[in-house]
Amino acid sequence: MTTPELSCEQTTLDNGLQLLVVPMPQIHSVVIEAQLRAGPRYETADECGLSHFLEHMLYRGTARHPSAHQQALAFESRGGTLGAATYVDHGTLGIAIPPECFEPVLELFGEVFGAPIFDSLEIEKKIVREEILEGLDDAGNEIDPDTLIRRLASGDNSLGRPITGSIARVEAMTREELEAHHRKLYVGENTVVTVAGRVDPDQVLRLAREHFRSLPRGATLKPEQAPQIADGARFQYVRHASSQTQLQVAFHAPGEHSALEPATDMLLRILDDGMSTRLYHQICDERGLCYDVSAAYEAYSDCGLFDISAESDHERAPEVLSEVLRLLFDLAEHGPTDAELDKAKTRYGFQLAELVDHPEEAAEFFGFGCLTGVARTPGARWERLSSLTRAEVRDAASQLFRPATLHVVGVGGAKKRQQDALRSLALG
Repeated sequence: MTTPELSCEQTTLDNGLQLLVVPMPQIHSVVIEAQLRAGPRYETADECGLSHFLEHMLYRGTARHPSAHQQALAFESRGGTLGAATYVDHGTLGIAIPPECFEPVLELFGEVFGAPIFDSLEIEKKIVREEILEGLDDAGNEIDPDTLIRRLASGDNSLGRPITGSIARVEAMTREELEAHHRKLYVGENTVVTVAGRVDPDQVLRLAREHFRSLPRGATLKPEQAPQIADGARFQYVRHASSQTQLQVAFHAPGEHSALEPATDMLLRILDDGMSTRLYHQICDERGLCYDVSAAYEAYSDCGLFDISAESDHERAPEVLSEVLRLLFDLAEHGPTDAELDKAKTRYGFQLAELVDHPEEAAEFFGFGCLTGVARTPGARWERLSSLTRAEVRDAASQLFRPATLHVVGVGGAKKRQQDALRSLALG
């Protein structure tokens, strides 16, 4: 399989901002996406939640459109809806629009990114409070499995802190500290802006220089040191009134720059890329243990986390965990079959080829690669993953799926004997 090669033109603006342009003349839209280093990985314990709250404040208006409604109307009248998100180690702001609206939208986008007015702070605190409550029980205890597993695997470290911060921290936030955090994060050296779609690269460069010129240079943020956690399986069960137990099974994984990252990415695709992969097939199709089961791999600059998520009846939760571990340890011992590896490669090649039809995914691919310093083209990525052998994937699995680095979180209303069975499986 060959993957069509998209061109990507990269320019460093005078303030250090990295501008990427991906011309896609066959597409009838334009995507503007900014990516920056943000989130708990770049926050102290006292700052936890500031990056996420700043993301919310970007919706609250600019000098020309001084309310959340007026700003939303300005974007949506031109065909697009602004979207933003904060992750553990980065943040995004993006929009898809008709090509003819690119110039006015880029101007507004630059204003939102660089000069929000921080309007209606107390109203936004109420909104974020509601978001945080979604991950807590009635007593205020954390019940979100994603947050719990990161905390269990990372300990007292930035990777283990909730992206949203705490309700108490949010309620105490001031405009002054939000503005100070904005001056640290939303700067040229810490930002990549990607424009993909039907655009003229020369026009994009001219307009970007104009609409991002007021952004200060600042500095590239450096992450807190990666967690140094000794080997040793860990288990936690959190009581919560629900009809099912949510299971999260995780292992420490390679970071973005590790030589094992490509093979670990392929492991993810072998386990969970479609309903015929061994994870879904054996746990759902063959045994009927779950409605759904999924895998994820988050690679950070210097470490990573590989996890499996499933929900089941409390009685069957131990059987689910037993089967998940059996599948993972079998991969560690024997590796994938030739058929599994070939199918995973074929599907990934097709997904890369689809980038030519999806400017949002193209912008994310090139932008995130530039932000993390692992810039790569679709062709280069395909060449590396398509050359992986069964032995390489098996070796990665044997280093990844080890009982000594197993972390298991359960959330639900399982009885003591079921919890004990889960604990026994997790701790050996």
